[in-house]
Amino acid sequence: MIGKKLLNRITTNPKVMVGKPTIKGTRLTVEYVLTLLAHSATVTEILEEYEGLVEADIRACLLFASRSLEGTSFMPLTAEIA
Repeated sequence: MIGKKLLNRITTNPKVMVGKPTIKGTRLTVEYVLTLLAHSATVTEILEEYEGLVEADIRACLLFASRSLEGTSFMPLTAEIA
């Protein structure tokens, strides 16, 4: 139930950010938030920079990304040479 409630914070609308998943009520994409985290931004820093966001929004982005990868198979881009 907690997961479903978190995922309700993420929305898609073809008229907002070309349909990319965004945090509901914002133009902040899940992709953008994940990129901030990947580049060492802390949750606190993100929340201070974007007024109105709450920690649950950040967790929703992480959960959305995780669920998006479920059941996905990956092939190596390069072959290993023995």
